[in-house]
Amino acid sequence: MRDIALIKEDILNAKTALGIEFGSTRIKAVLVDSTNAPIAAGDHGWENRLENNVWTYTLEDVWGGLQDAYVKLAADVVSKYGIVLENIGAIGFSAMMHGYLVFDKAGELLVPFRTWRNTMTAEASEKLFDLFNYNIPQRWSIAHLYQAILNGEEHVKDIDYMTTLAGYVHWKLTGQKVMGVGDASGMFPIDVNTKDYDETMVQKFDALVADKKFPWKLRDILPKVLVAGENAGLLTQEGAKLLDVSGKLKAGIPLCPVEGDAGTGMAATNSVKKRTGNVSAGTSVFVMAVLEKELSKAYPELDLVTTPDGSLVAMVHCNNCTSDLNAWVGLFREFMETMGLEVDMNKLFGTLYNKALEGDKDCGGLMSYCYFSGEPVTGFEEGRPLFMRTPDAKFNLANFMRTHLYSSLAALKVGMDILFKQEHVELDELMGHGGLFKTKGVGQSIMAAAANVPVTCMETAGEGGAWGIALLASYMKNKEPGETLDAFLNAKVFAGQKGETIKPDTADVEGFNKFIAKYVAALPAEKAAVELFGLE
Repeated sequence: MRDIALIKEDILNAKTALGIEFGSTRIKAVLVDSTNAPIAAGDHGWENRLENNVWTYTLEDVWGGLQDAYVKLAADVVSKYGIVLENIGAIGFSAMMHGYLVFDKAGELLVPFRTWRNTMTAEASEKLFDLFNYNIPQRWSIAHLYQAILNGEEHVKDIDYMTTLAGYVHWKLTGQKVMGVGDASGMFPIDVNTKDYDETMVQKFDALVADKKFPWKLRDILPKVLVAGENAGLLTQEGAKLLDVSGKLKAGIPLCPVEGDAGTGMAATNSVKKRTGNVSAGTSVFVMAVLEKELSKAYPELDLVTTPDGSLVAMVHCNNCTSDLNAWVGLFREFMETMGLEVDMNKLFGTLYNKALEGDKDCGGLMSYCYFSGEPVTGFEEGRPLFMRTPDAKFNLANFMRTHLYSSLAALKVGMDILFKQEHVELDELMGHGGLFKTKGVGQSIMAAAANVPVTCMETAGEGGAWGIALLASYMKNKEPGETLDAFLNAKVFAGQKGETIKPDTADVEGFNKFIAKYVAALPAEKAAVELFGLE
């Protein structure tokens, strides 16, 4: 922790950066000092709601939540340092990527915000995949727009601006219709050479809908694309009042380009350089790999997005990870409580996870599918948690726990095998973060076996996306001429940071490969479970 006097000096002289990220359940604000270390924070809990079969948040939710998070941040500054926050060096906003927010010429929302969570655009997603020869996931903004066109929705002709949640907030605070390239890459495919929307695909889309005679072309309604480090506008008087309802925050503060939660995760884990990647493993799991070159073809299992500075990234995203594993640990907890034993959940998790390391490398004839919900990577629209074993399996606690740890990463491995074995993508390391990695060494070693790549966990990995967007704001404000984002992060954020790396063990890699072969072969059993064991 720095000297309090130095932190106060940074606050008073606006040598700070503020990052605010709208996550799916929490809006978090983080203020960093001139060393890019967090010095104050505030947050606000919120939940999406299902209205008329659409997962949404209202605009009132957005502004009320933002203002509450900022009030708590400002109060934290007063509490810790005795200073009323009036000026900030730079600000950045981030949010869940994708979704559909469309406005008319008067700036009025045309239909309720359709978030990334909606799965209503299958027809559009499939047709655009064929048109572009490029994977367009259902959650992408362009899929939502084309589905609305296919549905004949009346509002489409009146669209003047289409953006993401972060892009909307930024627009209202600065008046600028701009967006960071990483967030934009979840709206429409990006050409990494121009670091702008892919012009060939833009023209194909315009030709596709030309017969509708809309008064707009696609580029007319999309945000302008910026890369990390560019100035994305200044906080207006109206914007300052929207952000800080007390009226104390000054206008004129520079804002960096907004980024999606994928981009801020890359910044927060120092994985924006080519041949690096990060893996987030909790309720769901995803791997992001920064590519040296484009893939040979499009794969429905792989999303293509970009880093905040415009490098191509392949993402494998799986809906299921630790939920089933946690449920089994909960069963052991219930057993212990039934036996009259006190339960320390951290110790229970740690003990069971470490026990898994004693198991057979291929899990000894046990098999598990952790599908609480559907899993697109393996072709499931619904899921049923399923555990199986052969009669002669080595059924013991170590193999049981190892099986469930393998299962939590198995669908991810199916996607990663496309990257690493079919496309021959090479990574120097993966940065691990999320609940799976809390027990020291265990999740890391299992992940290293699944990917056959060294996995590093940093002490700062828990800081999250709000810190990541604060770093991008700091980069815009403080970078040296010609300094790349990667160089800035290495020299001015992560230099001296402690991290532990686990390299893949050859026997573990071979064992996971044997397990995954059986896992894929037995997928029809999971399919049968979905069909025959119905939800009431």
